[in-house]
Amino acid sequence: MSHVKAGGSVRQHPQSRRHGKRLGLKKSGGQAVQPGHIILRQRGAKYKAGTGVSMGKDHTIFAMMSGIVKFSQRFGRTVVNVVSA
Repeated sequence: MSHVKAGGSVRQHPQSRRHGKRLGLKKSGGQAVQPGHIILRQRGAKYKAGTGVSMGKDHTIFAMMSGIVKFSQRFGRTVVNVVSA
């Protein structure tokens, strides 16, 4: 007779779970930004880059100048701009 209980597999911590990528809006409309501040991280170009901002190779939109973040619509797309304060 066994003196140790049989061990079952652990199901609380699956090995396939991955960490979130922390995507989304980092600065909202009306907030002040400096050059290099990340405004939003996204997968694909859901938001387009307007004036005063640029888009990185992973579609991250960041400020190129200091100012205020503004969101607008152009041709049915949401465009992110930075206007000088």
